Amino acid sequence: MVKAYLRYEPAAAFGVIVSVESNIIYDSSGKYLLAPALEKVGVWHVRQGLCTKYLAPSPASRGPSLAVTSIASSPSSMIASGYADGSIRIWDSEKGTCETTLNGHKGAVTVLRYNKLGSLLASGSRDNDIILWDVVGETGLYRLRGHRDQVTDLVFLDSGKKLVSSSKDKFLRVWDLETQHCMQIVSGHHSEIWSIDIDPEERFLVSGSADVELRCYALKHDLVDGQYVSWINGDSSTQNKWEVLKLFGEIQRQSKDRVSTVKFNKSGNLLACQVAGKTVEIFSILDEVKAKRKAKRRLHRKKEKEAAKGAAEVMENGDTNHGTGEDGNIPLVTATDVFKLLHIVRASKKICSISFCPMTPKNFLATLALSLNNNILEFYSIDNSGATKSLSFELQGHRSDVRSVTLSSDNSLLMSTSHNAVKIWNPSTGSCLRTVDSGYGLCGLIIPQNKYALVGTKEGTLEIIDMGSGTCLEAVEAHGGSVRSIAALPNENGFVTGSADHDVKFWEYRIKQQSGQDTKHLTVSNVRTLKMNDDVLAVAVSPDAKYIAVALLDCTVKVFFVDSLKFFLSLYGHKLPVLCMDISSDGDLIVTGSADKNLKIWGLDFGDCHKSIFAHADSVMGVQFVHNTHYMFSVGKDRLVKYWDADKFELLLTLEGHHADVWCLAVSNRGDFIITGSHDRSIRRWDRTEEPFFIEEEKEKRLEEMFESDLDNAFGNRYATKEEVPEEGAVALAGKKTQETLTATDLIIDALDLAEVELKRIAEHEDERNRGKVTEFQPNVIMLGHSPSDYVLRALSNVHTNDLEQTLLALPFSDALKLISYLKDWTSNPDKVELICRVATVLLQTHHNQLVTTPAARPVLTVLKSILYARVKECKDTLGFNLAAMDHIKQLMASRSDAPFRDAKSKLLEIRAQHSKRLDARLETKEEKRKKKKQKK
Repeated sequence: MVKAYLRYEPAAAFGVIVSVESNIIYDSSGKYLLAPALEKVGVWHVRQGLCTKYLAPSPASRGPSLAVTSIASSPSSMIASGYADGSIRIWDSEKGTCETTLNGHKGAVTVLRYNKLGSLLASGSRDNDIILWDVVGETGLYRLRGHRDQVTDLVFLDSGKKLVSSSKDKFLRVWDLETQHCMQIVSGHHSEIWSIDIDPEERFLVSGSADVELRCYALKHDLVDGQYVSWINGDSSTQNKWEVLKLFGEIQRQSKDRVSTVKFNKSGNLLACQVAGKTVEIFSILDEVKAKRKAKRRLHRKKEKEAAKGAAEVMENGDTNHGTGEDGNIPLVTATDVFKLLHIVRASKKICSISFCPMTPKNFLATLALSLNNNILEFYSIDNSGATKSLSFELQGHRSDVRSVTLSSDNSLLMSTSHNAVKIWNPSTGSCLRTVDSGYGLCGLIIPQNKYALVGTKEGTLEIIDMGSGTCLEAVEAHGGSVRSIAALPNENGFVTGSADHDVKFWEYRIKQQSGQDTKHLTVSNVRTLKMNDDVLAVAVSPDAKYIAVALLDCTVKVFFVDSLKFFLSLYGHKLPVLCMDISSDGDLIVTGSADKNLKIWGLDFGDCHKSIFAHADSVMGVQFVHNTHYMFSVGKDRLVKYWDADKFELLLTLEGHHADVWCLAVSNRGDFIITGSHDRSIRRWDRTEEPFFIEEEKEKRLEEMFESDLDNAFGNRYATKEEVPEEGAVALAGKKTQETLTATDLIIDALDLAEVELKRIAEHEDERNRGKVTEFQPNVIMLGHSPSDYVLRALSNVHTNDLEQTLLALPFSDALKLISYLKDWTSNPDKVELICRVATVLLQTHHNQLVTTPAARPVLTVLKSILYARVKECKDTLGFNLAAMDHIKQLMASRSDAPFRDAKSKLLEIRAQHSKRLDARLETKEEKRKKKKQKK
């Protein structure tokens, strides 16, 4: 019989509040903040301080989990998230479901931006391309190419008719989306442009780079005879009619760090400039009257200076006319007159991203959310006097990487340690129960009965923690160096510690009564010490308490008798120090994991090495046996968790999920789940399922994955010669060739071949019936009762709309000709007219030359020409009628209401806000009355 094993699968990931790879953003309502959490997007209810849901890819899609690299929210409830592999997922935030997946980019998505209506989505990537997506049709429209480096930001202009893009190539590009070409290239920055944004009224566009100032551009509006907004400029008649952006001025920054993000608030009266450091500079935007007044004062001061120095010398070098109009008295408003530094927000750690709340709070100008690189979300309320910190989310995760995880004896509690805190978790739900301030914890142990826990720190102390109250009772000066490892003694009366001070110490638990109090608490006392010749990196005690194994910095493992501390065995063979080890439950095997990337399995009876396995691509950081078995788990700096059979020396499973080095590991007593902690600050639980698997099948799967990854590399061969992108920009197809598109092409070809065979069978049956042979026709069961034409249409309809173009491009000409012959039959179905038009357009564009020169294709194309135009006109008429009807209903509702139809939603929100204020006022008055009654009593 072939041995079967039970599969482990990812079950939960917790401890990450916000990751650093992506931006944060509010949803359209302002109630929820969307924050990246590695491969997931967390939806945080700001007032409650709770994460209501996570938007995560389905676990069915096995493989490496990809980090979220960009998030955008639409005016509706739709949310777009971009990932490191270039894919984009569209989510319904209310339902928490993924509506569609868009594939087009070959590099990580760096920016996503919706237009005002939410119907178009623009995405920029590290592959230097910009793709426009039709969100309603769930398909890519076209690809804009022209940038020579990573696209960093995007902004829609002129009701979505134009798009401005910034890049690390130091240029801004203005794209006309109707003609799909680059209409203006703006230079001027001396370094990479990292962010751009436009105010809601589209008066200014601000760009930020590593330069010491922000560059502000005025926008030309086609609504006013091609003129700029009148109070921004003087004479615009000399401007090129194709120019959209004109340099308006430069805004001086206080910080010398490069700009990460520039962002206007929704009302357009504030501009936030976040730098790659700890500060955000808040600028207020003055209105027309105040800006002109400030410009006059500036001009007046300048005249006074000129008078003092001598006006004649100044007039010669031409500086005077730079700040005045033609007559020398009319001031020109510049960016320095419009943008005034209001306040500088200083955070405790480096800021990763910022976002303004779309709802303006009472008595404040705005609310600003910050994500920090130490796993914290902070919220600041901004008013004229400054910015005050109003809220922060920090208890649900560690500030730095998780260095150790420890399960209690009944698996009901989990303890994790980090550089300044110990956290107690419920491993089944992932909720944080306690947070205790501590030193830099490197190892931990939960004492049976779950009342106390021990933490070994980098400073050499042993901290005794009361699990119930979440307090540190005592810090025992245990070692002269960092405490690297703690191992419990099987008799439950003590434990062993190993330290960098060359000592292995044996400890006993003692109950200590506090002086002057009745309460008792646990303390520990050192009973024995084993001196070593080098730093101790790990210790392990056999389950029968007979042996203790000590891993040293000299790459060896020494085994001693526990009772007499006499030397028993020396295990040598590793080329680098052993970082972790474990002894099996029966005491027969000991496994060691080293910085040389190997696992070695030894017999504890004679110290012979049974097997050396090249286990990980980097240092092995943790290894542990499953209780009562010879199965074991290992984790390493290569971000992987691996499951092994120590008897057969076989790799059983590779578990992918972490996004950085995996530091630690804990296996439950029953082996039904394992816990891992990582440098990415996440703690992950992997559950054992009832699904069996076999070693040979897993080997085949791994080989198939390697083959598919080679195919993907072949699609986008990094060594292939890249076509030269013209300086003015170019347009290309939005999609990309993937394994899915090739599979869809194969399915269509199979359907065409099957339909052709079925049509021949039907023709032969007709001939036989005409000859008088009456036989009943037996249709092909594979076609599921469909006619040949409907069966091919079914195969074509199953292709994802975003993959349709690439799927059809891979069709050979002979199969494309067969597909065209079916199009005339499908036009009778009004639901498929759009699909048929797309198919016909792609095939005609792709195979135009061959179709023109193929006589068999001409009759089909002639029929299609007459049918398709009529069908498309019918669809346009239907859509036009429906749009006119909706417009009529809108006018009727606007005439019956005091407010315009477009303002109905805002009016409703105002009414609800007023109603909630009244309720709050009533509750306050009731509470006051109760207090007065109590005072009288």
